[in-house]
Amino acid sequence: MKKISSYFILIVAAALMTGCSGLNKMKKNQDTIKYEVTPKILEAHGGLVNVTIKGEFPEKYFDKKTTVTATPVLTYAGGETAFDKVQVLQGEKVMANNQVITYTGGNFTYNAVIPYKDAMKVSELMLRVNAVRGAKSLDFEPVKLADGVIATSTLVQKHGRAVLMKDNFQRIIPESQMADINYVINRADIRSAELKAADITALKEYIQAVNTDPSRQFKTAVVSSYASPDGPLTLNEKLSGNRGTAADKFIKKEFSKIEAAKTGDFFDNLTTPEDWEGFKEEVEKSSIQDKDLILRVLSMYADPAVREKEIKNMASAYESLKDEILPKLRRSKMVINVDKIGRSDEQILAQAKSDPKVLSLEEMLYASTLTKDANEQLKFYQAAAEAYPKCIRAHNNVGYTLMALGRTDDAVKAFEAAKAINNNDVVKNNLGFAALVKGELVKAEELFNSMTAQTPESKWGLGVIAITKGEYDKAVNLFGTEPCFNLALAQLLKGDVNRAKATLDSMKETCKGRAPYLKAVVGARLDDKNYMLAGLREAVGIDPAFKAAAKTDMEFAKFFADDAFKSIVQ
Repeated sequence: MKKISSYFILIVAAALMTGCSGLNKMKKNQDTIKYEVTPKILEAHGGLVNVTIKGEFPEKYFDKKTTVTATPVLTYAGGETAFDKVQVLQGEKVMANNQVITYTGGNFTYNAVIPYKDAMKVSELMLRVNAVRGAKSLDFEPVKLADGVIATSTLVQKHGRAVLMKDNFQRIIPESQMADINYVINRADIRSAELKAADITALKEYIQAVNTDPSRQFKTAVVSSYASPDGPLTLNEKLSGNRGTAADKFIKKEFSKIEAAKTGDFFDNLTTPEDWEGFKEEVEKSSIQDKDLILRVLSMYADPAVREKEIKNMASAYESLKDEILPKLRRSKMVINVDKIGRSDEQILAQAKSDPKVLSLEEMLYASTLTKDANEQLKFYQAAAEAYPKCIRAHNNVGYTLMALGRTDDAVKAFEAAKAINNNDVVKNNLGFAALVKGELVKAEELFNSMTAQTPESKWGLGVIAITKGEYDKAVNLFGTEPCFNLALAQLLKGDVNRAKATLDSMKETCKGRAPYLKAVVGARLDDKNYMLAGLREAVGIDPAFKAAAKTDMEFAKFFADDAFKSIVQ
């Protein structure tokens, strides 16, 4: 019995030693496993870190009765993140459903993804391996597979491109006053009754009012005299000319004591011997018999004599024309043109600062364009919104200015007030950018896409969203051809590095140092050390914070030991 027990113990011990031996051998020889990681330095795209690992086991490595679990883990200061999917491999004598690696060797391919966070910018991808053989388990030494994480995609600028609604302010507003002098058939003298007509009286009063108003300036006085299109042309030419002379004399008398009228080009005298245009207009407005037939004659014949003959052939219609239409055409039309001069910029700005409610709506909106102080602009727009609560422009522009001041939540309230008046494309665009700045990308995209027509601003916003999703081709198309930081970034991220360089070189804005920093990244990718160093020096000169960023940015990994690089980032 003792012999049997001894044999049993020996068998168990041998089995355990064999198990331990197999696991230890695999652990000892783990450096013979070949790993290939794509990308070689991990990258963040669309808010995610993707990795592909290919492993190749040599012949006689994988124990036939062993199961191996390999877990990639990204480690960084303050924490670590394991990839969700865990690769399980087994030897050919293990009774399970995992991928089999035979004693003669084998390989595996592993794909996984984890959400990106900023702490991962300086990190290491480690492979943790655990092997199990029967009841024995053994952890291998962790294997470093790659560094991480290139986070260039996170440089995307998400600032707002709100749209300001324009004012309609006009400092000089043209206005005019008109009066007619009517004449008896074949006469050119001005009857006294005509000079007592209401429109003539109003014209005289207007001239005096303008002359005493410092905010108004006379521009011209135009007299247009006509003859009706009946009778001989020679007679009508003489009549229209004589009527023009009479009316001209009258109007010049009214301006005889006004200084503005003494310039050589103030008065203008026009004559029309046969007023066919006026004739047509009066017929169209009338209800006389054969109206359509008369208008047809005018459209069919251009010759004045033929027109007159054809119309006179319509006997009954012609009688109506003689009584209702033709007398209205024997006239002189006098038009006084005036410029109404509004407040100067200085007056508007001063009034806006003291009591903006005295100003008109357009002046209040215009006042905000006369200062570069965003807080003053906000004050003026708020005054306009208070005085004119139904003005969508005032509420929208309050939101626009609040966005510029970084008060996004307050801006949303102003845009919502504008939306209540009219939910138009400008308001949708501006609410979209407010959502974008707040990080509400789904809402922002919905708002931009709800617009009836895309604008350069909304396309830009959608381009930003496309970058955050990792849709770089789409982003490039949305940004168009206007050089900007985000366009260059999208071009770089899609792999078009030379085009990104061309875009950056054509930009005038530095985007607070981001543009030259991206130039440094471009230089690193093109292995153009001088271009990289020049961009980095410029970025650091604008904002020293780029020193710390570049010092650990894996875009510059190949230059970390370079003295020139170190001299910039130290």
